[in-house]
Amino acid sequence: MTPPPIAAGSAPGKIILFGEHAVVYGHPAIAVPLSQVRAQARVVASSSCTVAAIDIRHQVAVASAPDDDPFALIIRLVCAELGQPLPPWRIEVRSDIPIASGLGSGAAISAALARAVLAAFSASLPPSRLSELVYEVEKLHHGTPSGIDNTVVVYEQPVWFVRGQAPQAFGVGARLPIVVADTGVPSPTRVAVADVRHGWQADPSHYEALFERIAACSRQARRAIEAGDLRTLGVLMNENQALLTEIDVSSPELARLVRCARQAGALGAKLSGGGRGGNMIALVAPERVASVVAALETCARRVIQTELLPHASGTDSDPGQSS
Repeated sequence: MTPPPIAAGSAPGKIILFGEHAVVYGHPAIAVPLSQVRAQARVVASSSCTVAAIDIRHQVAVASAPDDDPFALIIRLVCAELGQPLPPWRIEVRSDIPIASGLGSGAAISAALARAVLAAFSASLPPSRLSELVYEVEKLHHGTPSGIDNTVVVYEQPVWFVRGQAPQAFGVGARLPIVVADTGVPSPTRVAVADVRHGWQADPSHYEALFERIAACSRQARRAIEAGDLRTLGVLMNENQALLTEIDVSSPELARLVRCARQAGALGAKLSGGGRGGNMIALVAPERVASVVAALETCARRVIQTELLPHASGTDSDPGQSS
C-alpha cells in the first residue's frame, strides 16, 4: 500500500509569447503560465531522502547524488535555505509537460519539488526567493538561462520580464485564445542559446540590430495585449517569427506548423522557447479556435488550447504582490 502523502506541491508549464533569445541579452520578453499542463510532487515517509521521477523511472539518493543532478540540487537548496538537514522522505514527481519542448518542464519540476518540500516542513518562501532557487537548477539545464522560466512558473502570472529587473505583471484587455502545437522534436535550448551567442560574438552589430527589432515587437505586443488588440498582436507574432528565423532558431517542423496555423485562420503564429523544435504558438480569434485546432491536429504531435483572460494590473506591480 502506498503511504499517504505528507505534503504536495505543483507548478505549471509556461509559454513565451514574445522576446525569446533577445531576452538573454537584456531585452524584454513576455511569458505566461500554461496551466493546462503541470508538474506535481508529493512527499511520503521513507528511511532516507530520495527523489523519484516517476515518468522517466529515475530515482536519486539526494545525499550521494552528483552536483549536477537537478532533482537532488533543488532539494539540497531548499533544505539549506531552511537550515534543515536532509529529511527521511521520498519525494515523488510526475509531469505532463513535454520535456525539451520550450514549455518550462525543468523549471516546473524544480518548483513543484521545492513547494512539496516546503509544505512538508510547514514552511514557505517569498516567490522571489523560490524563483532564485529554481534558477540555480535552470543553469544545469540551459547553461546561461534568461531566468524567464523560473519566474513564470513560480509566480504563475503573465509577466513582462527583463533580465536583472523585478518581473512585472500587466493587464490583459481582452480574451486572447492561444493554441500550442508540439513539433514532436526536442528543443535543445542550451544548444540554441549557445549557437545564437556564437553568432552574436561573430557579428555583434547584426545580432544587436535583430535583438532590438525583437524587443520592439515585445514592447508593441505589451501595449496590444493591454488594449485587447488581437489583430495587431497577430501581426507582431508573425514579425517576431521572421526575426527568430533570421537568427536561425526556427526549423522545418516549426515552419510547417506556423504555415498550418496561419492557413487555418490564425491571426499570428511563431515558435515559443529555444526553437529548433519544441512548440509553436498561434493567436486565434475565438470563432476560429476549432478550425485551427483541427488543422494542427493533423500535423502536430500534440495540441493544447489555452487563453489569457482579461484582468487589470498596475503597470509597475511585482507578480508576487499582484492579485
